[in-house]
Amino acid sequence: MAHHNHFLIAIKSMITALFFTLHCIEFSGAVGRFSAGGRKGQWQLLLNNTGVVAMHMALTHDNTVVIFDQTEAGLSGYRLRRRHNGNRCTESRDDLADSSCYAHSVEYDISSNKVRPLRLYTDTWCSSGSFLSNGTLLQTGGYGSGTRRIRYFKPCGDGQCDWRQSERSLADDRWYASNQLLPEHDRIIVVGGRRTFTYEFVPKMSSNEGSHDLSFLHQTYDRSQGGNNLYPFLHLSSDGNLFIFANRDSILFNYRSNTVVKTFPRIPSDGSRNYPGSGSSVILPLDHTNNFQRVEVMVCGGAASGAHRAAGQNRFLKGLSSCGRMVITGNRHKWNMENMPGSRLLSDMLILPTGNVLIINGAKRGSGGWNNARNASLQPYLYNPNHKLGKRFSVLKSTKIARMYHSSAILLPDGRVLVGGGNPHESYTFSNVAYPTELRLQAFAPHYMGRQYHTYRPINLTINYGHGDLSGVRYGGDFNVSFWLGRKPSKVVEFSAYAPPFTTHSISMNQRLLKLRCKRLVRAESGLVHAVLEAPPSPNVAPSGYYMLTVVNGGIPSISQWVRFLHQ
Repeated sequence: MAHHNHFLIAIKSMITALFFTLHCIEFSGAVGRFSAGGRKGQWQLLLNNTGVVAMHMALTHDNTVVIFDQTEAGLSGYRLRRRHNGNRCTESRDDLADSSCYAHSVEYDISSNKVRPLRLYTDTWCSSGSFLSNGTLLQTGGYGSGTRRIRYFKPCGDGQCDWRQSERSLADDRWYASNQLLPEHDRIIVVGGRRTFTYEFVPKMSSNEGSHDLSFLHQTYDRSQGGNNLYPFLHLSSDGNLFIFANRDSILFNYRSNTVVKTFPRIPSDGSRNYPGSGSSVILPLDHTNNFQRVEVMVCGGAASGAHRAAGQNRFLKGLSSCGRMVITGNRHKWNMENMPGSRLLSDMLILPTGNVLIINGAKRGSGGWNNARNASLQPYLYNPNHKLGKRFSVLKSTKIARMYHSSAILLPDGRVLVGGGNPHESYTFSNVAYPTELRLQAFAPHYMGRQYHTYRPINLTINYGHGDLSGVRYGGDFNVSFWLGRKPSKVVEFSAYAPPFTTHSISMNQRLLKLRCKRLVRAESGLVHAVLEAPPSPNVAPSGYYMLTVVNGGIPSISQWVRFLHQ
């Protein structure tokens, strides 16, 4: 009996020595959230020549980035040895001038820092896109031959995949349209476009599936200013309805019944927020603490009233510096306004794993369109939505490369932001202009990438779905993660899931970040941490597909790993 008791005591002592259970939010006796400390981040030059302008970018779950321009810009910076039909590209005058001897899309491999050419069949100028639940990029519209085309890019991991064009077409022309992935399995809504006041759904269920009129697009159209409602901002609310913002106005739209659920107040201040006004927007992080039911959108920057026409007369009006935030759920709706450190348009708004918003790229004056902007915005802004009003913005390290019209930016799994593109000209133009065509590829590394934070950074993050299901986790289901944490844990450990966007023209389509519920957290003395997380409750909150899962330790994120949320 004494021997048995001694054995139990030994086992209990061993367990106590090896493990201690931790609350998912606070580590006992640990330091608090790490301050940025005035650190402004760093810029890295990755490539001197991507070959094509990064008018559009999208991150795949194979950790590659699809980059593409328009096909009718003439000769790109990536000359091919052979045309896609196999015919050789020679040094003859005709071949040197033949656009089919040049790539107009590339796939960038993050780990090797290399690009390979892809084939586009029709013009993708000012088009739109979304990811399907299996990670395939569905891409829609464009110009000329591409205005009604539907394209697919399914990442493959072996460098053998390429663009595929659907035999079915869009019902209407879609040039400067916007896409949003919907809660219904693999259904995407495509809204608007130049002189197109309708919406439709893809993939097409039948060859005669048509479009639906949307009076809101007629109401917000400004004929004298190039539209000012193109590339409308779309955000999926957690009630399953669609928030649509165009020009200065917004609605909550039930696309199933083709009815307007709510008409929101007009955002204050003159000017336009949508193309060619070219402001930008995000849906702020959704949080498990309110069951993801509090949905707040943010709109920043844009062009002054009359800016598009003035730019055509070589007058470049100062852009908007205001931002508005509005909760779109509940019954009380008001735009809460604040100002950025400076005026800004043509910028990208990206949600970082910390929940902060990065505003990067753009110009200070003018509007969208060919040579319509001046005074590049070289300094990114960081916005902390949880700070007090007046203390939410900080100015980060300046770049030396102008990124204006036809530039883009995306968040990478390692926490950096990939920045590319910029071409205000109808063809590739490298000399004797104020803003040459830009083919260099950069990464912006926020302050949390600094070496001084390495001991705080969660590493070796792995995901285990359990129950033998290797494909993903069902809505509301539990899944397990493990990671290693050093000797200096924070009081605050959070888990975020991020839907990577399709970015172009200052709009990040389908971008959303969710703060997930952690049900249990156990840390060994070795630093290995096991956690049980709960998946989002429904596709209204998180449409099915691949998300970047990140552990954030006191504001310091891990390298993200891909998690897939599945329909039942």
